[in-house]
Amino acid sequence: MKELWNERYKNQEFVYGKDPNLFFKEWLKKFKPGSILMPADGEGRNGVFAARMGWKVTSFDLSVEGRTKAFQLAKEKGVTLDYRVGDFDQLQFERESFDVVGLVFAHFSAEKKSIFHKKLNDYLKPGGIIIFEAFSKKHLNYYKLNPKVGGRMGKDMLFSEAEIMTDFENYEKIRLQEEEIQLNEGKNHIGRGSVIRFVGRKVANQN
Repeated sequence: MKELWNERYKNQEFVYGKDPNLFFKEWLKKFKPGSILMPADGEGRNGVFAARMGWKVTSFDLSVEGRTKAFQLAKEKGVTLDYRVGDFDQLQFERESFDVVGLVFAHFSAEKKSIFHKKLNDYLKPGGIIIFEAFSKKHLNYYKLNPKVGGRMGKDMLFSEAEIMTDFENYEKIRLQEEEIQLNEGKNHIGRGSVIRFVGRKVANQN
C-alpha cells in the first residue's frame, strides 16, 4: 500500500489538486481554530487549508512522497504543519489532545477501519468535532460508469451510515447523510459519486 501511494504522489502534479475538499472547507470554517489531526492527508491540500485558517495542524500518511508535496504546498501558501509518515498502527498521539479530526477520503482496510476510528476517538477532546467525507458502499456503481471519479477499492473499505453510527456512537450527530455529489478534485476525483458525509461532536461525559 505504501508503494502504491508513493508512486501516485511522486510526480509534480497534485493528483487531487491543491484546493481543499469542499465539505471539509465548509465545516471547518464553522469552528474556532485550535488543534486538528488530519489522518491520510496525502499531498496536504486539506491540512494546508486548515493551517491557513489558523489551525495547528498535525497530519500523517503512509507516503513520504505525499509529505514532500505537502511541505511544498505549505511553503507555497506560507504556512507550516507537523506531518508524520508511518502506519497508523505505529503512530501515537496524546490522548484527548485535538479539537478536530478531519477524515477526508481516509479509507482503511476492512479489518482496521473501525479500530482506527476508535483510536481517533481517543485522540479527540471531549466536545471535539469529527469532519468526515468518504465514498459510500453505493459508490462502486458510479466508479463502474466512470473510473475517473476514483474510489477503486473493495466494497468492505467503503462506508455506510450504519457503520458511522456504530463507530462514532458516543457522538452528537450534527450531520450524517449519504449523498450523490459532483467531484472535481485534481485528476483522480472527477465526476458523480456517492459519499457519506458526517459531522459529529464527541459527547463530553465519556470516560
